[in-house]
Amino acid sequence: MKKVLIISYYWPPAGGPGVQRWLKFVKYLPDFKVQPHVYVPENPHYPILDAAMEKEVSKKAIIIKNKIWEPYKWASFFSNKTQKISSGIITPSRKQSLAEKALLWVRGNLFIPDARVFWVKPSITFLASYIEQHQIETVITTGPPHSMHLIGLGLKKQMPKIKWIADFRDPWTSIGYHKELKLTERSAQKHFDLENEVMQKADVLLVTSNRTKEVFERSTSQPITVITNGFDVEKRGKKTKDAKFSIAHIGSFLSKRNPRVFWKALQELVRDEPDFKDALELKLVGAVSTEILDTIKEFQLDSFLNLVGYVSHEEAVAAQRSAQVLLLIEIDSEQTKTIIPGKLFEYMAAERPILAVGPEETDMENILLQTNTGVYCKYDEKDKIIAVIKDYFERYKANNLQVNAVGIQQYSRKNLTKQLSELL
Repeated sequence: MKKVLIISYYWPPAGGPGVQRWLKFVKYLPDFKVQPHVYVPENPHYPILDAAMEKEVSKKAIIIKNKIWEPYKWASFFSNKTQKISSGIITPSRKQSLAEKALLWVRGNLFIPDARVFWVKPSITFLASYIEQHQIETVITTGPPHSMHLIGLGLKKQMPKIKWIADFRDPWTSIGYHKELKLTERSAQKHFDLENEVMQKADVLLVTSNRTKEVFERSTSQPITVITNGFDVEKRGKKTKDAKFSIAHIGSFLSKRNPRVFWKALQELVRDEPDFKDALELKLVGAVSTEILDTIKEFQLDSFLNLVGYVSHEEAVAAQRSAQVLLLIEIDSEQTKTIIPGKLFEYMAAERPILAVGPEETDMENILLQTNTGVYCKYDEKDKIIAVIKDYFERYKANNLQVNAVGIQQYSRKNLTKQLSELL
């Protein structure tokens, strides 16, 4: 059986999307004659916890833990803003307090590439011995946090014969929040230099979308493989649908992901369609930024709001399956065109119609079209958004709101793990 060492910061009991990808790969790799050794921190400072995820850890995996020192843990004694920054919730610049601006400056300039950088050197020392002892030939690092890639880089320099695969769940310097870190010119250059070194030294780069691959190809000639995120095929009982016409967003709803065009469309429908007004429920499941809530109030939609808050992954899946319509929002920017939100695939598996709003020319739009699982609207298409919601609402009233998906099995976690095993 082939052995592979996977280096990941996020691991159960961590919650949120960062843990899902490699937790599921590890679950299925033994089915393809690959023995996963998973290296994770012993005492991490996770911004979100979900104890139920521990049930998902494969009993066939060998889990190795090593202590980590994290500044976030100590900074949290002085400000609760560190918890939000750690989880990716960054207040827009115009609304940031002096303390938050200072914390972002420290995060971006003193901890490069991120606050887990202090785990890099001790991990290289520990793993070099472990790799030799267990005769492991392939190492995979997954980021963010991108300091995991620096562990891979250090191991590759020390042990040039190992095969190193660097998995980018999200881009590094081209991701939307990177420019919010208040970087000095010197710090920004250091981020770029480290990213470039990882891209040149890794034997294979693994990315989650075709557009990310296109962007990376401009910076490196190293092989790049696309393996998207996906969903688990699980036996689930029939789920009762929400009685109201629920439009549900599942997962973190960040400030930059604030679709005013969508709120405006809803406002007009509420104003013009009395039966729609009586039936509407706006359900938000997960962490929601204050700016999103303020905007909902601005458009006089707060009376329709059901703010559920953060729930376990299991409860989030149940909420997806009970919703009448699933709302998927991506930030309207050039950088986010490369991103396929992980929740897209779980939305598809939930078999509920998806309404997506995002920038032009995205892989997400192509996937929705190819699988017949929803409709994609751009930020300047308010009339289209209204038309889609009206269509969904009429089908809801006729008790005929359903999805006839095509070809979604290619995105099952097991099929995606098969692709990974072939790469290994």
